[in-house]
Amino acid sequence: MSVTSEATATWSGSLKDGSGSVDPASGIGTFPVDWRARSEGAESTTTPEELIAAAHSSCFNMALSNELGQAGFTPDNVRTTASVTFVPGTGVTGSHLNVSASVPGISEDEFQKIAEGAKSGCPISQALAGIDITIEASLA
Repeated sequence: MSVTSEATATWSGSLKDGSGSVDPASGIGTFPVDWRARSEGAESTTTPEELIAAAHSSCFNMALSNELGQAGFTPDNVRTTASVTFVPGTGVTGSHLNVSASVPGISEDEFQKIAEGAKSGCPISQALAGIDITIEASLA
């Protein structure tokens, strides 16, 4: 079975002066987007890169939980922050995963190996194969 996810984006105006919004089909909300937020940063406006970061961090958590389960471990919790870098004129250049997890009974070496495997196996990591993906994983 396959699942197709959708979001609709709208835009009005020029790149630098215009603005738009993104509406995920799930109905979770409407998110404003504009070039200023994308190129300079903003607290109240999202960017395509922030949405990629949300997808990457949540996908990685699922992949890591799966990999840990296959190795016989159940995490108490996993917290991942994905930092996606955008360079105007160049594009998306990388995604850095900063992971902290509490996993009873696992060694540091085994955790690092499993985290690396989850990074490679995560479907969003695979979709982002054209950029540099790095990971910093630690046990809490």
